[in-house]
Amino acid sequence: MPLTRIQSLGITDGTIVAGDIASGAITAAKLASGTSGNGPAFSAYQSDDTTISNTTSTKIQFNTEEFDTASCYDNTTNYRFTPNVSGYYQVNTSGNFGQGTGWCQVLIYKNGSSVKDTSQPNGSSGNGNLFYGISALIYMNGTTDYLEVYAWQSSGGTITFYGRQNSTFFQASLVRIA
Repeated sequence: MPLTRIQSLGITDGTIVAGDIASGAITAAKLASGTSGNGPAFSAYQSDDTTISNTTSTKIQFNTEEFDTASCYDNTTNYRFTPNVSGYYQVNTSGNFGQGTGWCQVLIYKNGSSVKDTSQPNGSSGNGNLFYGISALIYMNGTTDYLEVYAWQSSGGTITFYGRQNSTFFQASLVRIA
C-alpha cells in the first residue's frame, strides 16, 4: 500500500493492524473523505397506539429503539433525532392510521416546522388501515438541527395511529457529511 494512502487512513508507521480499525483510525478517514463511515444511524418504532384528534398535529412517540449507533435519538422525552455529525441524512418514516373519513397526513418536522409530508383521503369503507410512508434526504447541521414526526387528520372525530414495530417507525442514517 503506498505510504500516502496509509497516511490518509490515519496510520503513520506504515503498518495496518486490527487495532487501527477498532480504534476508529480508518473510520475517521472515511468521515473526513466525505463518506458516511460509522456516522449516526437509528431506528425506532411506536409500541403503543396514539389517538389523533381532528385537525390537530400530534407528535408521534417512537419510544422503542431498535438501534441508535451514536445516541442521537431521544426515545423517552422529546422523541427526536439530533445528529452530532453535519451532513445529509436518509430519513424514513411510516405510519398506520385506522379508518375514518377526511384526510390523513404523516409529516417530518425539522426544528419545529414541517419539511416533508404525505397525505391522502381516508375513506370510511374498505377493510384495512391506511399506511403512509416518507423517504427523504434531509440536511442536518450536526449541532442544533433535529427531526420529529407528526400525524394529522381531518375526520371530524378521532382516529387511531397504530403502534406497530413493522409499520409505524422512524429511521435516519448519515449518507454523506457536509
